[in-house]
Amino acid sequence: MRLFRLLAIALAVAAPAPAQQQRIDPKDLKAPPKLPEMAGPSNLAGALAQVSEENILLLDLSTGGRVKIVMRPDVAPKHVERIKTLVREGFYDGTLFHRVIENFMAQGGDPTATGQGGSKLPDLKAEFNDLPHVRGAVAMARAQSEDSANSQFYIVLMPVLRLDRTYTIWGRVVEGMKYVDAIEKGEPPDSPSKIIKASIAADKVPPPDFAALKPAATPIPAGALGLPPPTGAPVPPR
Repeated sequence: MRLFRLLAIALAVAAPAPAQQQRIDPKDLKAPPKLPEMAGPSNLAGALAQVSEENILLLDLSTGGRVKIVMRPDVAPKHVERIKTLVREGFYDGTLFHRVIENFMAQGGDPTATGQGGSKLPDLKAEFNDLPHVRGAVAMARAQSEDSANSQFYIVLMPVLRLDRTYTIWGRVVEGMKYVDAIEKGEPPDSPSKIIKASIAADKVPPPDFAALKPAATPIPAGALGLPPPTGAPVPPR
């Protein structure tokens, strides 16, 4: 019995004293900060209702409908300016989608449909930005040089994030993606789809009578693949 008492005393001495319970003084309590009330979005790019019609591109496609693209002058001002200039000159009207790869992208904007053509305007300096190559993203095609974009562009069919920050994205499809999906595939396509009319929404150009339009085979020159893509990535060339 004496041994047990000695053991109990020893354990009591060796055990650490219980921590004193902390008491919160009510005087130390503070009211939670009052956060400012959240206002509705004012002019967020991508929110169609808040975007100026001056920054909405409309593509009437031979695939049967109108495609609406919100352009982003906040991140690619020179590219958006170029698109507006060419659209209002009628440059894109009747041009073909000369290189369309399943689950990748649809490339057009070349008046020669060879992958080598462009406008008479000087090439653009790259405006790489943080917009991702998600489905519906619209970016400028180019050759090996980063500053070689001119008139050709491509619409992303499926996410291809490895191209981020290496091509200038200047917009995104917000309506009519099904008409983009219907663009004839091929490098080049046997019967390429075309842009019937390109316009800026602010100009109030009415859409054509798509029901009256019949798809017709359009011959495309040989060698329409354009320049070879850089090694290691099937990127869209100019």
